[in-house]
Amino acid sequence: MAMRHLSIDIETKSSVDIGKAGLYRYAQSPDFEILLIAYKFDERPVKILDLTDEKLRGKQGALLNGRQKEFNGECAELCEALRSPRIIKHAYNAAFEWYCLNQAGFETPLEQWRCTMAHGLYCGYTAGLDATGRAIGLPQDKQKLTAGKALIRYFCVPCKPTKSNGNRTWNLPRHAPEKWSLFKDYCKQDVVTESEILKRLSLFPMPEEEERLWQMDIRMNAFGVRVDGELIQGALEIDSESAGRLEEEARSLTGLGNPNSAAQLLPWLRANGLELENLQKATVAEALGREGLPEKVRRVLEIRQQLGKTSIKKYVAMEAAMGMDGRVRGLTQYYGANRTGRWAGRLVQMQNLPKNYLKTLDSARNLVKQGNYAGVRMIYGNVPDTLSQLIRTAFIPSEGNKFVVADFSAIEARVIAWLAGEQWVNEVFATHGKIYEATASQMFHVPIERIVKGNPEYALRQKGKVATLALGYQGGTNALIAMGALGMGLAEEELPDIVQRWRGANPRIRDLWYAVEQAALEAMQTAQPQAIHGLIFALEGDLVYGQNFLTIQLPAGRKLYYPKPFLKENQFGRLAIHYYTVGQQTRKWEVASTYGGKLTENIVQAIARDCLAETLRRIDARGLQVVFHVHDEVIIDAPPDVTVDEICALMAEPIPWAPGLVLKGAGFESEYYMKD
Repeated sequence: MAMRHLSIDIETKSSVDIGKAGLYRYAQSPDFEILLIAYKFDERPVKILDLTDEKLRGKQGALLNGRQKEFNGECAELCEALRSPRIIKHAYNAAFEWYCLNQAGFETPLEQWRCTMAHGLYCGYTAGLDATGRAIGLPQDKQKLTAGKALIRYFCVPCKPTKSNGNRTWNLPRHAPEKWSLFKDYCKQDVVTESEILKRLSLFPMPEEEERLWQMDIRMNAFGVRVDGELIQGALEIDSESAGRLEEEARSLTGLGNPNSAAQLLPWLRANGLELENLQKATVAEALGREGLPEKVRRVLEIRQQLGKTSIKKYVAMEAAMGMDGRVRGLTQYYGANRTGRWAGRLVQMQNLPKNYLKTLDSARNLVKQGNYAGVRMIYGNVPDTLSQLIRTAFIPSEGNKFVVADFSAIEARVIAWLAGEQWVNEVFATHGKIYEATASQMFHVPIERIVKGNPEYALRQKGKVATLALGYQGGTNALIAMGALGMGLAEEELPDIVQRWRGANPRIRDLWYAVEQAALEAMQTAQPQAIHGLIFALEGDLVYGQNFLTIQLPAGRKLYYPKPFLKENQFGRLAIHYYTVGQQTRKWEVASTYGGKLTENIVQAIARDCLAETLRRIDARGLQVVFHVHDEVIIDAPPDVTVDEICALMAEPIPWAPGLVLKGAGFESEYYMKD
């Protein structure tokens, strides 16, 4: 029997701010309700269920009591469809519809759901429904979009009680029947938009493995990770006391009414002998590195630096997102990094957590849990920095479990060498693994045995390290500087030599950049697929809607998509591939150009992502629970008998689609998350 398809959009209400607390905390609120369900089967017209209707609310109550047989008509039809394995459910950001419907008592298994947003991200489009509609070529009505947002604010979030509105805290349909009618139309239109996007995307299907990976991600997010509420509360209390004391000290030192104000502080610094253009983090850090600063000026800058520790806000984010069971949910976004398919962080933004280097984490945690500001200040000195280092440790395993944390060692360096066939690098990873020493040896023609601590040649390791980290994607001296070469003590004038030596030591990687660029250009110019290094470059399009892409099929089988590609000269006067994407700075749908090194970076990071995905599948097959993952690292909420060696062995197992790729995992076990 052929599968049927159901497109759904729901409108909901909750007093929890979904932007700050996330979907799961939002839907767990006691006052959470589904207001409207708009849906359509296949090519049928859109229908809408108004769950605020008194008669229907009775039926919804029957559903919540488990008496589905009392339903009839449209509501019964929808309830049956939501349960039926013969009907595939589609929604834009389907995790929202799936979780909210189940939270409200509608039974609908996740494996029957497909996410049109995830599909759009897979095809290189953006995340928002309206933005994707525009990018894909659907007509837009900006007035309707603006009106829709206003209606959401009116009906879906609490209103301020006033005398004129009878001191009510919610706007109900009876308070504005005309607005409610418009809100229904808005909900129905979202279903139309989603289904039109789906029609266009269905011509470029997501692999089934990716569909399952999306479902695995949603299950992980719904399971969540436990957080240490005592530590969070103690950190917030200490931070408040610390900020108050620092601000008071700054006022005392400067005599300013608001020493946090750049407009007030910059003239004060100037009057005290320090001329700064601004008070940005890097500017303040540079100024503190100068010799001969007056002690009062130095202390004011130190206070500015400590008060600027924005990482403390992560405790606020954790508190907002924490459910009644002490778990934070929704920390990762499938395909959030777009194109490469890597995951992105949400809510607490796990991808940019501060590192910890304190040797006494246990003691520091205990002091903070007690709210002991004086103790933290006396032992560690810099209170904001101490709190910042403890952020990772706020994530703890479930009762009776432990964290097993493991990540891939130098995975991008391994992948690019494997892809390019840079044999000496592959041999290093297959044997001793000292890639920085081996790279320095190749670059400077020094025996690797000499590059050890205590020998003068050991200084070359730093050059090998920064070159390995910075130069794999056709970067030059600017890439070395961005990687921190100058901060490592290297002189700017020696950087060009490092670039040339690294390229000379890695000729196959260097050749890979040009081979990738040439294959992409030839695919564009000839409209014929080009196969190199296990990759297939091709032009793909459809005659129905006029979509077109440059695609790169990866060894794992999935593809990278570059929408609306075309050729023209770039800023350097060379013929280059241009395509549409979401600008990193503007966050708008705009044209970008690319080249061999950048395409290679996309490919290598995408293959590294597929290695992580393979590990996640293996861990899942073992029945173990990953609670989140960051870059190339997995964090498992594991029972006592699971060891880090087992997980590292899983990560090192050969991957069928990557014969010869040598992978290695390294990790640790802990009672809380940290950077080992």
